[in-house]
Amino acid sequence: MKSDNLILITNDDGIHSEGIKALIDVATQYGEVIVVGPDRGNSAKSHSVTLTEPVYLKETESIIGVDVYACTGTPVDAVKMAFSNVLPRRPDYIFSGINHGSNATINVLYSGTMAAALEGTTYNIPSVGFSLTDFSADADFEASKQYVSRIIANVMENGLPDYTALNVNIPNIAEESINGVKVCRQTMGYWNDGFEKRVHPAGFNYYWLTGTFHNQEPENTETDEWALENNYVAVVPVKIDFTNYSAMQQLKNWNYGK
Repeated sequence: MKSDNLILITNDDGIHSEGIKALIDVATQYGEVIVVGPDRGNSAKSHSVTLTEPVYLKETESIIGVDVYACTGTPVDAVKMAFSNVLPRRPDYIFSGINHGSNATINVLYSGTMAAALEGTTYNIPSVGFSLTDFSADADFEASKQYVSRIIANVMENGLPDYTALNVNIPNIAEESINGVKVCRQTMGYWNDGFEKRVHPAGFNYYWLTGTFHNQEPENTETDEWALENNYVAVVPVKIDFTNYSAMQQLKNWNYGK
């Protein structure tokens, strides 16, 4: 199915991660691939960009015969850098990942992987963020590659609605145990975060972020968390538009005076 598609690949775990290698391996079956990604891990950077220091770009060794550029900035910096300084033309698709760890439910808000995909939607380019629910550096992506390939093929055949990305999360189980793909919505949930106090060997205190995820609707079969817990690949269409349209009329009826 390889064609003249130009595909930009990025992530938030850095260009040396196993996840991005797996995504490159799949994407090269569907077109010309160029990689522009962070030179190191940038997890949980969300949609941040670098403003207070210069951003450096270096062409590095190829991966599976694909040109790879390392960017010292965030995942969104990498996408912007690709458009302004690397790509020979506008890409046809932007794929981000495969992330080490879930980006389901509220994690989409913090994820650099998904921010890079959503940055693609600002150019109205079909974009997908892929994640595997395994945070380990040596995660096994073989089963996830099969579903990444199927979803890419569907995106190319059917297209996506304007300004829309897909948030794809894949359970960390054997391929034969995956029940299929479930198109669903984001789970209502939150992280009950805190900072664990620790003592440095030099004697001063420091703090490490910790937290527990709370699913507010564990029985809802239409959510991404339910899909993952029941061995489905969760596919959630997402947009960068945060407007709460259902609240607009209520706010219009408020008394604002003049």
